[in-house]
Amino acid sequence: MENRDKNITDKRVILGGVLVVIGALLLLGSMDIFDVSISRIIFSWSFIMTIIGLFILFNTNKKVLGGVFTGIGIFFLIPRIFPHVHYHGGIIFPVIMIALGIYIIINHRKKGVGKTEKSGFFKKDLIDDVSIFGGGSKIVSSDNFRGGNITSVFGGSEINLTGCKLAEGDQIIDVLLIFGGTTIIVPRDWNVVVNVTSILGGFSDKSIRDPGVIPDQSRTLYVKGLAMFGGGEVKNYL
Repeated sequence: MENRDKNITDKRVILGGVLVVIGALLLLGSMDIFDVSISRIIFSWSFIMTIIGLFILFNTNKKVLGGVFTGIGIFFLIPRIFPHVHYHGGIIFPVIMIALGIYIIINHRKKGVGKTEKSGFFKKDLIDDVSIFGGGSKIVSSDNFRGGNITSVFGGSEINLTGCKLAEGDQIIDVLLIFGGTTIIVPRDWNVVVNVTSILGGFSDKSIRDPGVIPDQSRTLYVKGLAMFGGGEVKNYL
């Protein structure tokens, strides 16, 4: 629990530091202390993607995705830093498609099947959902659900966990939502704690506990992660 709280604090400190630096540069630019080209760099999509990539790389377990975003951002940031370098406009979409394709292939090869070697539980007890330029619904069934990862980039997903029983202890779902979103449907008797960092986005907890059921205090689901230009919610079936 202490490590989880420390990680959340570290993320907020890093995010706050980035915002302070960007704000200071913009302020100095508006006062004509810096050249206007600073604003040209900061207000570019490539700079935003670089920041997103670095945030993912150093603050989540999605290192490959963070590296892909950082690489794409830096690649297209170079012409803004060095005006003599020019890229043809037609290469932007293919480069992004190639990078995301590489990520999907690497991510797929990392996934195992069956029982994990060290932990002793099955892969079906974990959710690992990736939605890129698309999405869909998924129903998860497990008698020992242990959390997992949900990634939505220009896409969306709906994850139904009503057929699951939460494993004992603190279980974590790590969400990464960039220009995308997700809806997580949980049973009414679960303890749910939402702690998602939002940047020009949002993530809400709309789950309602059943007043006739006493939740098991030894089992808690934590939903944490990053929602940037996107969002999501945790809710129950009506």
